[in-house]
Amino acid sequence: MTAPDAPLLTIVWHSRTGAAKALAAAAAEGARAAGVARVQLMAAADASAGCLLAAQAFLFACPENLASMSGAMKEMFDRAYYPLLGRVEGRAYATIIAAGSDGHGAQAQLDRIATGWRLRRVAEPMICHLHAQTPESILAPKQVAAEALANARALGALLAEGIAAGIF
Repeated sequence: MTAPDAPLLTIVWHSRTGAAKALAAAAAEGARAAGVARVQLMAAADASAGCLLAAQAFLFACPENLASMSGAMKEMFDRAYYPLLGRVEGRAYATIIAAGSDGHGAQAQLDRIATGWRLRRVAEPMICHLHAQTPESILAPKQVAAEALANARALGALLAEGIAAGIF
């Protein structure tokens, strides 16, 4: 059982086809299994500035759409950016991008926002390539490979253990 005053890891996700949601849920599962931090898993539409302000560390998970992060994830940052500006410097963050082929555009966009907030990246970006290249495969519900889900679980555990140990 995690103590109520344990550090808080907030995982914010957006997904239309299920991949980013599955990866975020796997990361939350890994963080909870570590048992050293509270974990808040929330859809981007539900993430308020107050919820984000309470976090000691963040994990942002979203798809790359047309070479940038999904609109719903960007909208979450639009709502929260100024209320958090100057209030979250130095907090840890990591990212998971669900990409059809590349993922670097969404990753770069997320990193620019995190730089504005003065967040500190504590893990290499995780880009999960789903190889969706046709309109049908891009829009279809996604099945995430077991290895990618295991990597997301490990990332969640790393974040939980790192914030609990005071490393980040």
